[in-house]
Amino acid sequence: MQFPDDDNGLLLKEMAEAGIDLTQFHTVDFFILFEQKPQAESFIEAISEDELAPQTNLQQCKDTSVWEVISSIKMVPDHQLLSQTEQYLESIANSHEGYGDGWGIMMPE
Repeated sequence: MQFPDDDNGLLLKEMAEAGIDLTQFHTVDFFILFEQKPQAESFIEAISEDELAPQTNLQQCKDTSVWEVISSIKMVPDHQLLSQTEQYLESIANSHEGYGDGWGIMMPE
């Protein structure tokens, strides 16, 4: 399997090398950061009507006090789809003074 030469491609390559089957559905967590809680809540409200990101979680980082919205989406982790989803969520976050902080897949226990 070949991966594009960018951050998402590198992460996908590392996951494949770690034994994650990238042809199967996984829950992908997209991380969006906000300085203020009301901005994070506004972002959640904006995407709550969107079927793309039906599950979100809001938490505050204990070290930095930054608010983090985690949008969990069940998908096959395809490079193009991941990149498009990341860009889409970031475009909405930007209008609420937020910014993307990448994505990840939780390893099964």
